Amino acid sequence: MTGRFPAMRRGLGYLLGSLVTAAASLLALPVLVVPGATRSWASWHRRRADRLLASAPSEPQASPPRVGAGRLLGWLFAWIVTSLAFGIVAVVCAGNAVATAVTVPLWWALPDGTRAGGFGAGVPLTGWGTALTLGVGQFAVFAALTFGLVPPLARLHARISAALLSPSATEELAQRVETLTETRVGALNAHGAELRRIERDLHDGTQARLVAIAMRLGTARESLDEDPQTVARLLREAHETTEEAMTELREVIRTIYPPILSDRGLSGALAALATQSPIPTTLDLGAPGSGDPDIGAPGIGALGTVPAAVEAVAYFTIAEALTNAAKHSRAARCAVRLTRAGDRLTIEVTDDGIGGADETLGTGITGIRHRVLALDGTVHVHSPAGGPTTITVVLPCGS
Repeated sequence: MTGRFPAMRRGLGYLLGSLVTAAASLLALPVLVVPGATRSWASWHRRRADRLLASAPSEPQASPPRVGAGRLLGWLFAWIVTSLAFGIVAVVCAGNAVATAVTVPLWWALPDGTRAGGFGAGVPLTGWGTALTLGVGQFAVFAALTFGLVPPLARLHARISAALLSPSATEELAQRVETLTETRVGALNAHGAELRRIERDLHDGTQARLVAIAMRLGTARESLDEDPQTVARLLREAHETTEEAMTELREVIRTIYPPILSDRGLSGALAALATQSPIPTTLDLGAPGSGDPDIGAPGIGALGTVPAAVEAVAYFTIAEALTNAAKHSRAARCAVRLTRAGDRLTIEVTDDGIGGADETLGTGITGIRHRVLALDGTVHVHSPAGGPTTITVVLPCGS
C-alpha cells in the first residue's frame, strides 16, 4: 500500500490535469490548430507524460517534439478524447470515494434522502446501520477502483501521448542528420579555436623563449674570449630559459593529448586525476575494488578497449568537471563513475556542492559539451539549487 498510494496520487493528478487542460483545449481549439501553438502545447504534455512514465522525476526536454504538423493535429484530437474519457473515470472513482468518506460519518447532520456518494448516486443513508454497512462498502468499492484503475489509466494515457508524439523513422533520421550537422560545425569551430590557442601559446611562450635563448647564445659566442664571466651568466640564463621553454611545451602537448593516457591508459590517468583533485574524489570504474583512487591500469578491463579519441574526451571531461567543482561548487566530496554497456561509455561526475550550475555563465560545461558532441555523444547536467550536481556524459566507443 505504501508504494501504491504515491502511484495513485501521481496518476490522479496527471489525469485530472489532463481533464482540465483538455476542456480548456476545446475552448481554445481555433488557436491550437495553428502548428506553432500545437507544438508548444504538445511539448508541455509530452514532458508531463515523460515525468509520469519515468521511474524518477526527470528534467524537461529542451526542445518540442520534432514531428510533422499533421501528426501534431492527430495527437491533439486523440489527446482531447482520451483525456476527457480517462479524466471522467478518475473523477467518478475518486470523487465518489471522497464523497462517501465525508457523507457516511455525517449522515445524521445531512438532509433526509442523502446518498453516500457524489453526483446524486450511491446508497441512501437512513441510519447508522446503512451508514456502517452499505456506506462503508461503497467507500471500499470506489477506493479500490481508484487505486486499481487510476494508475494504469494514467500510464496508458501517457504512453498513448508519448507514442503519438514520437518521431517516425524518417523524422528521426532527418533530426539525426540535423543534429550531426550542428555538432560537426561546432566541432570544427572548437577545433579551429584549439589550433589558434596552441599557435598563440607556441608563439607567445615557447617561441619567444627560444628566440631569447638564441640571442643569449649569440652574445655568449661573441664574448667568449673577452668576458668569460658574462659568457657564464648568459649560458646559465640560456639553460634556465631552455627548461622553462620545455615546461611550456609539455603543457601545450598535454592539452592536445595527455601523455599519461599513453603511459598509463585511461584507468591510470583517471586515478591520477582523482588523486590530484583539490576535492577528495572517489573513482569507480564499474569493477570490484575500483573505487580506490590509487588503482592502476588493470582496472581498464572493466571498460574494455576504448578508442583513443574517446579516451581523450573522457579524460578532458572529467578533468574539466573536477576543476569546475573545485572553483564553483564549494563541494566537500566528488565521485567519478565510468560504466560500459555495449558500445556506450557512460561517465558520471557528482559533487555534493551548492548546485545551480549554469552553462551560460562559462562554467566549463560548454567546453565539455563541444568535445562530447563532436563524437556524437550526449551531455546531461542535473544541478538543482542546493545541490548535488551530476554531469552525465554518454560516449559511443564501438569499433
